[in-house]
Amino acid sequence: MPSITRRNAVNVNVGGVIVGSGAPVVVQSMTNTDTADIESTVQQIAALARAGSEMVRITVNNDDAAKAVPYIIEGIQAKGWNTPIIGDFHYNGHQLLRKYPAMARALSKYRINPGNVSIGRKDDDNFRTMVECAVDNQKPVRIGVNWGSLDQALLTRMMDENSKSANPLDARDVMMEAMVVSALDNAAAAERYGLRRDQIVLSAKVSGVRDLVDVYTELAKRCDHALHLGLTEAGMGMKGIVASTAGLSPLLLSGIGDTIRVSLTPTPGGDRSEEVRCGQQILQSLGIRSFMPQVTSCPGCGRTTSTYFQELAERIQNYLVESMPEWKQAYPGVEELKLAVMGCIVNGPGESKHANIGISLPGTFEDPKAPVYIDGEFATTLKGDRIVEEFQVILDNYVQRRYGHSGGNGGGSHGAPSAGGPVNPNTIHADAVEDGTKKPVEPPIFAVIQ
Repeated sequence: MPSITRRNAVNVNVGGVIVGSGAPVVVQSMTNTDTADIESTVQQIAALARAGSEMVRITVNNDDAAKAVPYIIEGIQAKGWNTPIIGDFHYNGHQLLRKYPAMARALSKYRINPGNVSIGRKDDDNFRTMVECAVDNQKPVRIGVNWGSLDQALLTRMMDENSKSANPLDARDVMMEAMVVSALDNAAAAERYGLRRDQIVLSAKVSGVRDLVDVYTELAKRCDHALHLGLTEAGMGMKGIVASTAGLSPLLLSGIGDTIRVSLTPTPGGDRSEEVRCGQQILQSLGIRSFMPQVTSCPGCGRTTSTYFQELAERIQNYLVESMPEWKQAYPGVEELKLAVMGCIVNGPGESKHANIGISLPGTFEDPKAPVYIDGEFATTLKGDRIVEEFQVILDNYVQRRYGHSGGNGGGSHGAPSAGGPVNPNTIHADAVEDGTKKPVEPPIFAVIQ
């Protein structure tokens, strides 16, 4: 697969995780618990980290939430997780960061929305206070511009200037330009107030796919700051997944983006970790990072009136999910494994030959046998009612033979417990020289894609 040339971006160290062009694209997520509820928040952060989230953002919106932050971080560390925790501040962050210094010290990064902390107006001391608190505590900051809370003074001024232009832009284009200008102006202000360039991440979030692509394409041209990508509200279910994939993919394929979040709206009582798995699958489908063996399976047609191949594909996928915690410790590199489970002879043998292991089940009226291909070569034919079990044995043997040579444990990590947690690929190695240019070591990762 052709490699993607990443846009040059300054590396930012977020609690030991590197965000920038010198590191893999980072998958992050956000809790939806009441931050003041320490136990619920700890449990959700642990679940997100277990799913593979490499950074987790939490809301810090009031006194109770601010007081809870140090205990939340103690709680997740007690569970063996060192996942960086980001504080999300709106309106009153300048007050909370000064009032609760233990919280300010405990967080790995602050997210500031310049649209609601008075930047650009006479009382922009609120923004300055937050930046100076980050400087005092040596914390990086994401300056997160959002079109739903864009600085209205800036937007009004730019709309007025545009109306007087000989060739005025339409309102949508002015809005996109205002978001870029807001992000860049606030980044420049943050540097004036003492933040280093390698302590600043930018984002410019919108809800529309075309708007997302356009605003980040322009922002990427005009700065070398690390960029956080994502729709501000992707939506629920299929709509959210499709919109996020459609918006992030062209940017990522252009080398734009250093960390991503897929902002799915979960169903009531749904799994918050779905947004992590979706982000991972986007990166893996684009060939940018690998998290888990991938199963190619056909959709079925009139040649496959039996559901057996669908059941086999599902059982193999579930088997991979169950096996990955152990495999990732014992078999580094297994996340690159490719499997094919096909339903008939039309594409079955061809797809199987392109996979590491492939099986082509019989379609309607075909001989009741299933040829298996290993690394492009015919290996054996399975028959009878134990095809699943026999295929799993073939899979196990292949994994042991192909990936077992690297030997044993994939190593410990920052960001994960010693048993079963996701190893973070952006963690600075203990022997690395922290000069801002050293590329991080890429150890194995635990993650699940379903």
